Amino acid sequence: MPTPQQLVVRATLMAPILSAVPAGLAADAEPASDGVRTLSIAYVNDIHAQLEPHPELFWNEHTDERVRGAGGLSRIKTAFDRLAETRPHLLRIDGGDTFQGSGPGAWTEGGVMVRPMNALGIDYAIPGNWSVAYGTERLLDLSKRLNYPLLSANIYDAATGELAFEPYRVEEVNGVRVGLIGFTDPDVPTRQPPYMSEGLSFRGREVLQPAIDKLTAGQDVEGGPVDVVVLITHIGLMKSVELAETLRGVDVLLSSDTHERTYEPIVRGETWVVEAGAFGSLMGVLDLSVKDGQIVDRRWELLELRAEAFLEDPAVKTIVEEELAPHRDRMDREIGRTEVWLERYNVMSSPLDRMIADAIREEADAEIGLSNGYRFAPPTAPGPVTEGDLWNWLPTPLPLKIGGATGAQLKAYWESEFENVFSSDPDRLFGGWLARPSTNVHVDFNSTAPAGERLIGVSVDGEPLEEDRVYKIAAGARDGQPEDQIHRVKQCRNVRTVEATTHTAVERFLKNISPVTGTGESPLHCVVRPDVLRSQFMNPKFHALAEGEQGPKQNRNR
Repeated sequence: MPTPQQLVVRATLMAPILSAVPAGLAADAEPASDGVRTLSIAYVNDIHAQLEPHPELFWNEHTDERVRGAGGLSRIKTAFDRLAETRPHLLRIDGGDTFQGSGPGAWTEGGVMVRPMNALGIDYAIPGNWSVAYGTERLLDLSKRLNYPLLSANIYDAATGELAFEPYRVEEVNGVRVGLIGFTDPDVPTRQPPYMSEGLSFRGREVLQPAIDKLTAGQDVEGGPVDVVVLITHIGLMKSVELAETLRGVDVLLSSDTHERTYEPIVRGETWVVEAGAFGSLMGVLDLSVKDGQIVDRRWELLELRAEAFLEDPAVKTIVEEELAPHRDRMDREIGRTEVWLERYNVMSSPLDRMIADAIREEADAEIGLSNGYRFAPPTAPGPVTEGDLWNWLPTPLPLKIGGATGAQLKAYWESEFENVFSSDPDRLFGGWLARPSTNVHVDFNSTAPAGERLIGVSVDGEPLEEDRVYKIAAGARDGQPEDQIHRVKQCRNVRTVEATTHTAVERFLKNISPVTGTGESPLHCVVRPDVLRSQFMNPKFHALAEGEQGPKQNRNR
């Protein structure tokens, strides 16, 4: 049976999200009684430099709904302000990957985001894995220009061994002492090209329990022990849930990186794990009631920041327009047209990525084109396709690398990719979603089979893959990867890098085929799952709340 706390969550989530006053915004703000004190957290993550409202795809178990107006920093500001009207004790938190993911973000090395983000009233944020996109010095410079601190307990100056950012902060909210800890993906030096994070070193989860223990015991903490511990992570939902299962003393874990939408919290003992989508299209709201240093009630809701429910804040809208004005002509330059939605909300394959992989294959005159399993980019709606859209899809244009790989190498490559995405061990998950092959490739696999045994078969142009045959393959070349590696296919032969980039490939492809009327069938087929898989978070053990069960109890050692 659901616990009373879970019933509170369910009741909150049943409220209609598109009412005149959206669900979650009309909470009672009565003064504390019987020693109970309330506070709230408004949470966004993975904005990816999406400053303006944009098309979005919302889904549930039964339907997909595509809308043309959602998100935008001005709409985030409206939601923050409306929440503050009924929640006077409100913390506003950003989970990272804020400055990278759009053309203006890249063209200004994140600078276009500073004024609008400073206007939102954010209290705390953490660096994400893409926060190093413009180099270490630029990250540190941007952090100094923000009017709120970045927290990270595991990023260090490689030369001095000192922390690059504050590891945690203690904030007193309505008489409740809240400890906030930041934790950034320790795999940044391998997930991103190594040069991006040069000068920084990253440590793993071993830094977290000592920091939590300091806060809960009040050791070297001004004001004594905290009442509530909030851990903000940028490592992905599955890894965050694993942390919740192993760490002692965490009350709330705010997850980011995988762009997951947790309409219900994931419960692990006394820890709630939540993630709030991406691109500023959604915002999580957490209400906590605390008595005598213990949480006695909590509620979570994921708000969809749709145009009809949240108007744009005029002041922030003006700031955004001013920041984008120098880039508007370039953003709006038309490079093609589409009659279908181009989106990538799928773990395995998506219309947008099929088009990109086919463009790479055609530009390189290759037998197989490969594109990264990126998560960023809101959908592109039918109509003009602009240079701004292209930079949303591919925020870093990569030169094309072309070479040969045997069928045996390609089979090993796919087994490795399956493990990166579908491993039952969260520590073995790596990078984004599955790599995207061109549509002349067909891959059958079983995601639930043991590692190394998931691949069922591969065909190219309708013919089964031959282990000894050498296939001409192409993909974007990442700085820092071995010269003989194409995407993650190792030890390729006759490798060369050409002047054409992933951007020029897509532009030329669009010029030839516009308007886009379709992008073909999915080249990736999992025999035990639907072709459309919105979430990477699939292990049944992670769905205790949805099944009305409690996760394992933890020893909090308070």
